[in-house]
Amino acid sequence: MYYDLNKDKYIKTKTSKSLKFLYNTLIGRIILKIAILKPISKLYAKYLNSKYSVKMIDKFIKKNNIDMNDYIKKNYKSFNEFFIREIKKGKRKISDGLISVCDSKLSVYDISDDTTLKIKDSIYTIEELIGEKKKYKKALIFRLTADDYHHYIYPDDGKVIKTKHINGKLHTVQAIAQKKYKIFHENDREITFLECKNLKEVCYIEVGALLVGKIVNEKKKEFKKGEEKGHFEFGGSTIILLINSDIDINNKIIDNSNKDIETIVKLGDKIGK
Repeated sequence: MYYDLNKDKYIKTKTSKSLKFLYNTLIGRIILKIAILKPISKLYAKYLNSKYSVKMIDKFIKKNNIDMNDYIKKNYKSFNEFFIREIKKGKRKISDGLISVCDSKLSVYDISDDTTLKIKDSIYTIEELIGEKKKYKKALIFRLTADDYHHYIYPDDGKVIKTKHINGKLHTVQAIAQKKYKIFHENDREITFLECKNLKEVCYIEVGALLVGKIVNEKKKEFKKGEEKGHFEFGGSTIILLINSDIDINNKIIDNSNKDIETIVKLGDKIGK
């Protein structure tokens, strides 16, 4: 179940049959152990960057109900070129206040004084997520799916303090995997520590996911709110913002998160103060 913030309505969804097979059957889990390995992902990435993958595009658009009117029209030379497509000017607007950093399905969690938080059925520590012992107050989890625009932005004005990479696996980020694995601890991650004008200390985490999930970040030392930070190549992906200041999140998003319901948001949407 999702809640669409812009349309103010709830939407039912289904887990794909292929993911049910991979995560819920013995044979599927054997195949999964191979599929999440980096060499397999790199091999598949080569195919997605080749001209032979173009034939996948039309079927992918139809299957995921993607509105191509939002995007700049061009003749794509590979599936991956289509996947990282550019959006038309004006199709996303940067709002006042706290904004969504990407198109996604959003959940918000409190971080306890002992730096732990519960996501789905898993308990995480901040140290597991970022490899360091630090304190934050809120965790905003933006889960991108196949129909989303896979570029992401900065939430505030500020500067980059440091960056790091944590090598890991490439599980899907869908709920079916979150119930069985601590994917935000196991998966490949890019981590950027930010000092922001309004949000103060922010840890910005990009999580790679099933098959490819390549993370491509801009190399910036300083940034403005709404500037592009990077994009994901093919593969379901997630962004986690750990925030150490007091923020006021939209009550509907909080209520939905408490009920284990994700909220559909678009890049630039206002999600709080």
